[in-house]
Amino acid sequence: MIQHPSPNHEARRVDVIDMLVLHYTGMPSAEVALHRLCDPAAKVSAHYLIDEDGTVLALVPEDRRAWHAGLSSWRGHTDINSRSIGIELVNPGHEFGYRPFPDAQIDALIALAQKILTRHPITARNVVGHSDIAPSRKTDPGELFPWQRLKSYGIGLWPFSGQEKVEWLPQESLRRLAEYGYDISGDPVAAMTAFQRHFRPDLINGGNDAETAGRIERLLGALRPGMAPVVSYEGG
Repeated sequence: MIQHPSPNHEARRVDVIDMLVLHYTGMPSAEVALHRLCDPAAKVSAHYLIDEDGTVLALVPEDRRAWHAGLSSWRGHTDINSRSIGIELVNPGHEFGYRPFPDAQIDALIALAQKILTRHPITARNVVGHSDIAPSRKTDPGELFPWQRLKSYGIGLWPFSGQEKVEWLPQESLRRLAEYGYDISGDPVAAMTAFQRHFRPDLINGGNDAETAGRIERLLGALRPGMAPVVSYEGG
């Protein structure tokens, strides 16, 4: 790990660090991204930056409030910067040529995230992407990010296939989406799209259909085993 301090941070406003937020840089190069994350005029930063070759740069101490989440919300909390660790992954993003994340980069992320999870009380549900907490503004880390691979290393959640066959209630599935953590008050379609980008990357259309609802249900079921499902879903 390389120490590359950014001046862009301040004191946290809450005592607990209980979220891990993953981003892509969305810039033409790693050099441009690093310059911006360390530019006082930009007023943005993250705790760590991971290059595509797996090099990890430490920018902001974990006990300080980095400026990466912006206007965001998760599980009713809105000052996400104060309660989270932010990791930026070098990737051009949707604007400059979005591409898969290299294995070396993801391997480095897994190793770093596992250490972060031992230092802070971050539950699996609170390992999120920027688009999860800011669905109307952000699309990162995007549909190519390997969330399922992270889950196999104990990082985050993934809705593995199930066989629920009960009534599908669209309004109830929106309520369940909010129960999981998404802010649906502003734009429910954007929230559903963000959920799909994370948990159903093969179809991202904002649709409140049975398969998407089934994945929401299975995630909640993983949090509370035995909870009765309320959606209709068959495998996938």
